[in-house]
Amino acid sequence: MVSDIEIAQRARLRPIEELARERLGIEAEFLEPYGRYKAKIDPAYLRGLPDRPGAKLVLVTAISPTPAGEGKTTTTVGLGDGLNRIGVRAVVCLREPSLGPVFGLKGGATGGGQAQVVPMEDINLHFTGDFSAIALAHNLLSAVLDNHLQQGNELGIDPRAITWRRVVDMNDRALRQIVVGLGGAAHGVPREDGFDIVVASEVMAIFCLADSLADLRSRLGEIIVGYTHAGLPVKAADLGVHGAMAALLKDAVKPNLVQTLEGNPALIHGGPFANIAHGCNSLIATRAALKLGDYVVTEAGFGADLGAEKFLDIKCRKSGLRPAAVVVVATVRALKFHGGAHLAELGREDLAALERGLPNLARHVENLTLGFGLPCVVAVNHFSQDTGAEHALLRDALAALGVPVVLARHWAQGGAGAEDLAREVVRLCTGATAPMRFIYRDEDTLWDKANAVATRIYGALGVSADAKVRAELERLQGLGFGHYPVCIAKTQYSFSTDPTLRGAPIGHTLNIREVRLCAGAQFVVLVCGDVMTMPGLPKSPAALRIDVTAEGRITGLF
Repeated sequence: MVSDIEIAQRARLRPIEELARERLGIEAEFLEPYGRYKAKIDPAYLRGLPDRPGAKLVLVTAISPTPAGEGKTTTTVGLGDGLNRIGVRAVVCLREPSLGPVFGLKGGATGGGQAQVVPMEDINLHFTGDFSAIALAHNLLSAVLDNHLQQGNELGIDPRAITWRRVVDMNDRALRQIVVGLGGAAHGVPREDGFDIVVASEVMAIFCLADSLADLRSRLGEIIVGYTHAGLPVKAADLGVHGAMAALLKDAVKPNLVQTLEGNPALIHGGPFANIAHGCNSLIATRAALKLGDYVVTEAGFGADLGAEKFLDIKCRKSGLRPAAVVVVATVRALKFHGGAHLAELGREDLAALERGLPNLARHVENLTLGFGLPCVVAVNHFSQDTGAEHALLRDALAALGVPVVLARHWAQGGAGAEDLAREVVRLCTGATAPMRFIYRDEDTLWDKANAVATRIYGALGVSADAKVRAELERLQGLGFGHYPVCIAKTQYSFSTDPTLRGAPIGHTLNIREVRLCAGAQFVVLVCGDVMTMPGLPKSPAALRIDVTAEGRITGLF
């Protein structure tokens, strides 16, 4: 079987300036090319474009992820190609891949088979340098903070109350907890510190929620790095470094234009994870796409309980965006895994396991339709081992919920295999719908917001926390941050905080382990269960299979 990277390397790509001009009406003077096949778009040009009346935003999400694979990005790309094939002007809007998963367990994040964004190797490896710029801006703040302590600590910062950690875009568990400033008085003030992965950085979150460079700079200044001995918050603006941080990001903030294998436009910009951050591409790119296309297909990370919930409760709440329809991606294989089937047995028909796994899909669908009030379609990403009986069982089960099921073959057939899905999406988007609802209100307390997500989205009995966490939530409430949305960080593999609980568990409790204030991003992160904001590498990381030939051809990337 031909691998994803081999398919991508055999593709004939259109020069990016030609694609931009012919497909989007963007002239070369408004592009900054990064080679022949990728470019950044001038934000001033995008701001000057009029809004496109009736442009539709389509959100792609999925069931709880499994080792069997679901193909959310592949479906996003395939749907974009399918919409263009049926005569709809569609733009795909994706997140940038993190090098952590690329070299770790998951591999790349550019789709698969005949539904990919290209140049695949460039996008997965460095791309246009946005992640490096975000890491540099974040770590500049770290360096200035430690330098302030070394140079007399005029602000009176308590080294024990510093909340700002460092970041690197690599899975490296050895950096989770460290001590800095060792080696004597000339080398800094000794204190405990640690690293998160770049996608968990508040700078990344701000980057993806800001609507302009000026807004980005202002939000960077609001980052709280710690507290004084008197308990007062210390901001990046107090250290005077937010302007320099914004300078490092002035080019990164421009959205990136690439293409699908079928030569359709795709914007790829920003990349927070949905299990530890809010899991959406940048607001700047989404709004740009809505000015450039009649349909914009975007995705939210991991399952709908994480990515979609945060897309709707955080990104939509803050931006005013509203999706016209939601696509929930599922596979027969993954649902059988949720039903208790062993990974090695997913290729054989097992209607009993499929039926046991269906509650996972049903809960995600009901959360979107009944909880948020959004029209929804289930896209079954087809595998060759699927049987007709299994597909029939899926259709019958979802019919009881009033939700259509569409079989999609975009992995093998590209846009042609997603035309039926595209037609169903258009039908949903043109139908009359009620206003979208949020899961909680701005005026609810932080505790009540967490409880609402836990009970209404996760199927939990409620929320728990120790006295220290409760006190921190009450303190943030008292400081005036109670109106912020909550961004729950938990395992992506289950509705619960236990990654081994498949399906749709009930009766569990969401335990909040840690609270992190993101005043610049304007949300509060609640770290739950054993989820790590710095992942580790697996026993056999993907990095061991990636190589480059003497001619510079990348191999082993998937």
